[in-house]
Amino acid sequence: MSPDEARRLERPAMILIDLDGTLVDTVPDLTHAVNEMLSRLGMSTCEEDRVREWIGNGAERLVRRALVGAYAGEPDPDLFQRGYPIFLQSYQENVCRDSRPYPGVVTGLQRLQAAGYPLGCVTNKPARFTEPLLEKLGLAPFFSITVSGDTVRNKKPHPEPLLHAAGFFKVSPTESLMVGDSINDVEAARAAGFRVVCVSYGYNHGRDIREARPDAVIDSLDQLPELLA
Repeated sequence: MSPDEARRLERPAMILIDLDGTLVDTVPDLTHAVNEMLSRLGMSTCEEDRVREWIGNGAERLVRRALVGAYAGEPDPDLFQRGYPIFLQSYQENVCRDSRPYPGVVTGLQRLQAAGYPLGCVTNKPARFTEPLLEKLGLAPFFSITVSGDTVRNKKPHPEPLLHAAGFFKVSPTESLMVGDSINDVEAARAAGFRVVCVSYGYNHGRDIREARPDAVIDSLDQLPELLA
């Protein structure tokens, strides 16, 4: 997006930011948990690139995809009931072993905070993983609210998590901005009445996020302040 086009984004009253694929590359630790589950079930393990394409709809959906080895499809119910607890335990024990913030994330958050933007984190990751991950990476202090995948009834792409955060900040959805990496984030933002900016990296099931037509695409979170100037 050119500088002239970028200036069309008015300053929002608050900013919500996705976690996996936007703030943090969590694929290495998710892959470890997936493969420990598959191994203990006597199944073939998978490559990190496959897991990268399966992420974005919460832990339960990731496990279902891993058990069938594909983006679509449903595993045998008994197999899922045996595998899901293994995944949860493994991931909880290794939630921040190799996960790291993307380049520009910490600088971007510091600049947004210094500019006075209220910040929230909205993710489909369960709170039992979200909160320790943000704490261990030193990102938690940037956010006044964290809406995890089990904070409210519905997950993204449903608008409820975004509207819940807007209510917390007491701001209108039309004054709010969502920052994410996937079509789920775009759909949630549109349904909630938010504007939406996406990062060009991250987890969008192997598709270019520009196809989802967000309001802008940036290559690093530290580019966001210039969009909102």
